[in-house]
Amino acid sequence: MSGEPCPFCVPNADSVFYRDALVIGLWDGFPVAPGHALLVPVRHVKTWFDASNEERTALTRAIDAARMAIESNYGADGYNIGINSGEAAGQTVFHLHVHVIPRRHGDVADPRGGVRHVIPDKANYIQDAAHVHQKPATSAVGRRVLFTGGIDDPLLPQLKDELARSNAADIAVAFTLRSGLELIQAHLQDLLERDGRVRVLT
Repeated sequence: MSGEPCPFCVPNADSVFYRDALVIGLWDGFPVAPGHALLVPVRHVKTWFDASNEERTALTRAIDAARMAIESNYGADGYNIGINSGEAAGQTVFHLHVHVIPRRHGDVADPRGGVRHVIPDKANYIQDAAHVHQKPATSAVGRRVLFTGGIDDPLLPQLKDELARSNAADIAVAFTLRSGLELIQAHLQDLLERDGRVRVLT
């Protein structure tokens, strides 16, 4: 941690929806979905593996309290529940917190794989198995060169997956709309931040 105070040790009172002797429930300050909740131990511990058995039990019990608060205030069709433990796993606030993320039908084009999307290439093993015998069009150097899309083969999930795995992207389209670019903007930015190259011909 830096010299800044831990945001979970003294949370904003307006964000608290649950509290017991060992755990506080908070609405996430940067939610990935409406109703994204965090469960944090009162005691400052870095990871799940630093927590006591009593704290782990209390955190697990509090998941039901988070679910009830989410469904009372926001509604949900499903949930992703997870912990980032350590910098390599994406932890950025080093006070243990459990994410309880409500999901809705249609919030992503293809939700299969769920938490497996922490490693994008390995996320949707169901789709990968279904397409194992379908060889996509490739260039002379073995790169895929064409997406066709369609109801049975939607373009957006494929495009996002390819961008997540690529170090360069060449996109040639007849026209470009801001709404379309916004759908892949974060993935293009991620590629550039990894020192990748993006070229668009429109």
